[in-house]
Amino acid sequence: MASPGLQNAQIVGVADMAIAREPQTQLVTYALGSCIGLSAWDPVTKTGGLLHYMLPQPAEQGDPKQLKPFMYATTGIPLLWRKLTESGSVASRFVVVAAGGAEILEGAAAMAIGKRNRTILRKVLWKMGVTLSAEDTGGGTARTMTLTLATGEVRIRSREGEKVLWAPGMKVPVTRGIEP
Repeated sequence: MASPGLQNAQIVGVADMAIAREPQTQLVTYALGSCIGLSAWDPVTKTGGLLHYMLPQPAEQGDPKQLKPFMYATTGIPLLWRKLTESGSVASRFVVVAAGGAEILEGAAAMAIGKRNRTILRKVLWKMGVTLSAEDTGGGTARTMTLTLATGEVRIRSREGEKVLWAPGMKVPVTRGIEP
């Protein structure tokens, strides 16, 4: 999945986030089933971040000291923005792309984690005044997401193949997968 000429692929695990500033870097996350991958890229500084969150929000009775902030949309998304802006990026320039939020587990329809993750994504972004530049969410297929810092290109790979979800100059309608 790495593009030619790019030597540095940085893997973002489940319930994790990475920020990078080197143009030769690609941020990659795998196994976006019901989880959501959210990338933000500043075209001026060529700085980008990728968050892989699992769940909409932490349980209310949970111990805050045990909280893994990148596991949840409500804590991970604001932290992604904060870390990017602390690194010199400007939030108003961010190109924001999302992928994942599928319903892939048999018998898990009652939990609807993918749908809940998609809903909270929109709610958190709306509260922050952020609009998605592109998305590939919903449906029933797991995805791999790659952000290339040199160009901001976001690629998605799934069992259906590989595609460019966003690249400079693209006029991309925000499309969602078929709701389960």
